Amino acid sequence: MATVTGIGGFFFRASDPQALTAWYEKHLGIVDIAKTVWKQEAGPTVFAPFRRESDYFGRMDQQWMINFRVDDIDATVADLKAAGIAVETRAEWDSEAGRFCRIHDPEGNPIELWQPSKAAA
Repeated sequence: MATVTGIGGFFFRASDPQALTAWYEKHLGIVDIAKTVWKQEAGPTVFAPFRRESDYFGRMDQQWMINFRVDDIDATVADLKAAGIAVETRAEWDSEAGRFCRIHDPEGNPIELWQPSKAAA
């Protein structure tokens, strides 16, 4: 059987796609596809459906949440806070899998940032 080798794209609706694209590029370094294709580093990817009743994403009407790997969560958090972006952290989000934090883009979409532990990488 053929297998999937990775995520080829992530597509979602936005009220203002141009402004949201600029926000992702400025704050997370994800380059606008009109300029070039964003190339990821190899690493772990989790694909996990959650129960419909889960409150892990926040709002109950939220159908998805993206998780981006970062190489230095402390520096990332500092940069985001310096830019005036609210960053949520919780002690229970630091685990043997790594360290996590959560932000929201300007349209309210949740974004989880993850620095994998050496064991998870």
